[in-house]
Amino acid sequence: MPNESRDEESSIPADRMRGLYANYFQVGHNACEILIDFGQAYADTDQEYFHTRIVTSPAYAKELLRVLQEALMEYEKQHGEIPYPGD
Repeated sequence: MPNESRDEESSIPADRMRGLYANYFQVGHNACEILIDFGQAYADTDQEYFHTRIVTSPAYAKELLRVLQEALMEYEKQHGEIPYPGD
């Protein structure tokens, strides 16, 4: 489909990309996989809501960590230090 708009770094058409907000995370693992659950939690409720689970290999989880660290370092260079939630 030559006329579809695409995200610059993805082969997924931009109109098919879905963004979900997450402020609550759980991480688990077994011998072969790392499981990362993304969700939402708010101070006025005791309930967390998980909406997405990413399952990946330990090697790709390590790469995700590296990419996130790099992005956060660049963000802080441009916008200042990021406080931890609750600080």
